[in-house]
Amino acid sequence: MNKVSVIGAGNVGASTARLIVQKELADVVLVDIVEGLPQGKALDILESGPIEGFDSKIIGTNSYQEIQNSKVTVITAGLPRKPGMSRLDLLEKNHRIVKSVIQNIVDTAPETIIVMVTNPLDVMTYVAFKESRFKSSHVLGQAGVLDSSRFRSFIAMELGVSVEDVQSMVLGGHGDSMVPLPRYTTVSGIPIAELLSSDVIERLINRTRKAGGEIIAHLKTSSAYYSPAAAITQIVESILKDKKRIVPASSYLNGEYGLKNVYVGVPVKLGAQGVEEIIELELTKDELKALQRSAAIYVEAIKTLGY
Repeated sequence: MNKVSVIGAGNVGASTARLIVQKELADVVLVDIVEGLPQGKALDILESGPIEGFDSKIIGTNSYQEIQNSKVTVITAGLPRKPGMSRLDLLEKNHRIVKSVIQNIVDTAPETIIVMVTNPLDVMTYVAFKESRFKSSHVLGQAGVLDSSRFRSFIAMELGVSVEDVQSMVLGGHGDSMVPLPRYTTVSGIPIAELLSSDVIERLINRTRKAGGEIIAHLKTSSAYYSPAAAITQIVESILKDKKRIVPASSYLNGEYGLKNVYVGVPVKLGAQGVEEIIELELTKDELKALQRSAAIYVEAIKTLGY
């Protein structure tokens, strides 16, 4: 059985751990610095096994020693957004947390593939890459899968159709500058421009950009966790099963899309070696400019951290 470690036993981490063991993708190690928190949540999840019908094992721990030989390590540790906060508002505090987490991963699981979830996502993924010195293919950020799922959900709601028939592609950073691509968004192969007016499409794009904040405004004291956990699990599954899924993920660019030395969301092929290929779509001038503007925000954030 594969092993997956999840660093951070908050709502996102625990929900992710639960989905992974329920799908019997791997045994899971849930790690957190708060004594008792990962142990209690892991035991609670484990005890649902006889009812849910899974035999995957899960343990909770405050020690990184347990993550040895993990095929994938998911990092959710960090401070969540609160109402009125942007993802970039978390920059300094989560930078310190992620640096510490990465050092522990390097010491105990140097062959693992890192999936970053902590916000600001694209910047923290870059931090993980630089601090770990892992191959760029072994460090990626979960964002585009979630953002695309949100866009797909809103389109399905608008048209009154099954979400299963909606496919979309959202590029760029995980934030207000993300770049949903209507030209690459379809319903059973039908371009959405043939089904929705340009005004409606623009409204759905804006809602997608602000979708995380919309949930925070409702919850007040928490950010989203069910949909992020589902997105993370899809990425983990593609890696563990070598599925070669084509999904948008925050990946290191070295000339693709005219961008260098930055992590930003682009379509990638995900398999057993992590990011096995970056897919370069044919973008219009406006789409490419929007992607490059999105990346520029994170380049500046990286500089403020001294990289």
